[in-house]
Amino acid sequence: MKILLLNGANMNMLGRRDPELYGTQTLAQLEKEVSLYALEKGMDTVCMHSNSEGQLTDILQQTDCDGVIFNAGAYSHYSYVLRDCIECMSIPVAEVHMTDVSAREEFRRRDVLAEVCSARFMGRGVRSYLDAVDWLSERLNGQ
Repeated sequence: MKILLLNGANMNMLGRRDPELYGTQTLAQLEKEVSLYALEKGMDTVCMHSNSEGQLTDILQQTDCDGVIFNAGAYSHYSYVLRDCIECMSIPVAEVHMTDVSAREEFRRRDVLAEVCSARFMGRGVRSYLDAVDWLSERLNGQ
């Protein structure tokens, strides 16, 4: 089983951007932690990142993975391109946010991806990603 761990806009700034909100772990460290955790559950992980909405769309459309963990960053709040792409996908997509976007600034409370994603995990830092791995593992293994 293979999952896509896809991170979007500004996620490459982890470790430097608002460490009080996002922590000090870098994107590479986060990808390694999530990949090792997924491997323990029998899943290989393909890690990708882009700051480009079009490239994120291309990655999603071309994936050969069995499921997706996706943190679109700010695109979650307004990207109908990504929303439409996810809506067309035949594999489960788990949306992830490190912070609880519903408790932050008003503009972050709108999430156009939420209703087309299969599940949503937020507000627990890196643990949000691990929760998504657990959910995908159960979903993909038919438990």
